[in-house]
Amino acid sequence: MSRGWLLGGEVVEVECDVDIEQTPLSFHAHAVPDGIDIRPGDSVQVHGVPSGIDFGDAVTCRCPATVTRAGVLTRWWTEFTAMFELTELYEVGFLPKES
Repeated sequence: MSRGWLLGGEVVEVECDVDIEQTPLSFHAHAVPDGIDIRPGDSVQVHGVPSGIDFGDAVTCRCPATVTRAGVLTRWWTEFTAMFELTELYEVGFLPKES
């Protein structure tokens, strides 16, 4: 299924390495699709991943993933709006300790 180079919509099925950890040292979930570069605006849907793990556990597995490619317009819009969203990372406040 493809809507063309302008709007995107190309769908690619790939395998994905998934790493999930919920321990006192780390709380993360990473999914890395194999053999494909993810570009701005692309979406990745990973299938068959555990929906939750117990505290103190770490899980590593391989799962199928569906990558939907963004078209030129979506890619441009994503890159354009990302410049403005980056400033949200700068908003850090430090309040003095109250006596």
